[in-house]
Amino acid sequence: MKKKKWIIGVIVLLVIAAAGGYLYWDYCHDQERLHPKFYSGNGRLEATEVYIATKNPGRVEKVYVKEGDLVKVGDKLVQMQITTLEAEKAEVEANLIVLQGSLEMAKATLAEKESNLANTKRDFERQEKLFRQNAQSEKIYDKALADMRKDQAAVRYAKASILSAEGMIAAEKAKLQRIESDIKDSLLVATYEGRIQYQLAHEGEVLSAGGRAMNLVNLTDVYMTFFLPTNIAAQVMLGAEVKLVFDAAPDDPVDAKVTFVDPVAQFTPKSVETRLEREKLMFRIKAHVDAELLRKYIDDVKVGLPGVAYVKLDPNADWKDCPMP
Repeated sequence: MKKKKWIIGVIVLLVIAAAGGYLYWDYCHDQERLHPKFYSGNGRLEATEVYIATKNPGRVEKVYVKEGDLVKVGDKLVQMQITTLEAEKAEVEANLIVLQGSLEMAKATLAEKESNLANTKRDFERQEKLFRQNAQSEKIYDKALADMRKDQAAVRYAKASILSAEGMIAAEKAKLQRIESDIKDSLLVATYEGRIQYQLAHEGEVLSAGGRAMNLVNLTDVYMTFFLPTNIAAQVMLGAEVKLVFDAAPDDPVDAKVTFVDPVAQFTPKSVETRLEREKLMFRIKAHVDAELLRKYIDDVKVGLPGVAYVKLDPNADWKDCPMP
């Protein structure tokens, strides 16, 4: 009997220990579920796209690239026709020559008028002195005063002519600068390192202002967008480490960092009343690949690849513990 009770006691202790162990395991499992070190989401590799467009209306004269070409910053893409702009430039340059000549003539005229004014002013001062001494007639005094005032008006007119000529020269120079800027902008160049995705215009076609000539994929601004549930998204910090694992290369994860956490939930139900419905809320996360790494392997970058993004939620976690394939 004692032996039987002892066995029952042992069984009870084992059951209690097993129940305690299970509860502890369940607690740890819940904690791991609520506060995981890593979490994953499906996504697709994306890149910023840029439309190469013409500033002014015109005809496409030459296209230097084709679809699929890899280009660097500053590479020529499209040359718009500049015949009209070159004619306008030549006209403005000719006008500047004429206006510069007019300015020099106005300056010479001013020098002459100032010399005349100096003479008539000295003559007036002499006549005024004699007139005050009653040694000169009023008629001669009045003529000397009129001559001086006439020359003063001539000097003011000459100075105004100079200002007018300088103003017209400034206006023509501004026009020339605008034309030269338009000529420069007529050569469309790559603003990013990337690949030509679509050619939208061909040689001989006429484009309106802002007309798109081609589409460029910026291969130095590559990222993956994926979605995480509410409780996980709340733990994601900007700058958090990410590993991107692509279906095409599962053994070569790519390093990335979280650069955006959407403050607005996606897939929002019309009314959020229960916990189950709240768990349906998902937040958009964006992880960028380092630009220098992209430049190093730019020939191999393929936009559109599907894959999985693994986010490190605990900064102290080791990637060896991440359940990546």
